[in-house]
Formats: sequence, structure tokens, C-alpha cells
Amino acid sequence: MDYQLAEINIGRIKGVDINDPIMKEFVDNLDAVNLIAEESKGFIWRLKDDSNNATGLNPFNDEQVIINISVWEDVDSLMNYVYKSFHTDFLKRRKEWFKTYGKVNTSMWWIKKGEFPTVEEAVAKMEYLKENGPSDLAFDFRNQFPKPEINKN
Repeated sequence: MDYQLAEINIGRIKGVDINDPIMKEFVDNLDAVNLIAEESKGFIWRLKDDSNNATGLNPFNDEQVIINISVWEDVDSLMNYVYKSFHTDFLKRRKEWFKTYGKVNTSMWWIKKGEFPTVEEAVAKMEYLKENGPSDLAFDFRNQFPKPEINKN
């Protein structure tokens, strides 16, 4: 069995909700940033709602918290997208749109190839990382864990 990387990232926006004028430039570029992700080497899947992104989802019952969940072939693929694409320009400007979320705002974990995480599973992985620190169950870019060994039996 082979594995792929799932990730969640969470942000607390400065606007009262995603339609607040302070969020306009961020929202206006979501489709472009998401398209770059989808065209990136190693991209597999991303969570979408009816607006082609996940900003309408509200798992924390808080209009100021938005989530993103995606699946990648490996950590390097995700890192290339996050730090070496047009996405990086927006990452550098995140303080224009986002408040500090907390100690943990990104979590990664390995899932079986062909599976996709639910919102509830992703939120649980974020909470696990926040409460227990990095492990092979949930980790971050600074504390990566390798893909599980493939069982050949």
C-alpha cells in the first residue's frame, strides 16, 4: 500500500467575514492561486465548496476562520507549491489579511493512496498536533516524518 500527504491550514481573517472589503484582494486571487496548486507537480486533490474553494465551509462556527485541505504526492511537492510559486507572494503578504491564528495553523499526515480526508479528520489532526506535538500521526514543515513503509505482504 502506498501513501500520499494530506494537509490542512487554517487562518483567522482580519475581516468580519470573507466578504469584508479588507479581504477583497485575497478573495480576487483565490482562483488563480488554487489553479496554480492544481497544476503543480504532485498535486492530487483539494477541498472545494460551491465557490470552487473552501471559504464557505465553517467547521469552527466562526466566520473569521477559513480552512484549506489538500492532498499531495509528498512533502516536497507541497513545499514547492507553498514556497516556490505565485502562492509565495500571498504567503509573504498574509499579515494584510490574516491575524495570528495560534500556535499551530498547519498540519500534515500520511493517508492511504486514493483516500481523501474529511473536514473532521483534518481538524482532528490539527488539534492532535497542537496538543501532542509532531509525530508520525501529525506533523509540520519543520518536523517532517517520512511516508510509512510499504507493507509488501
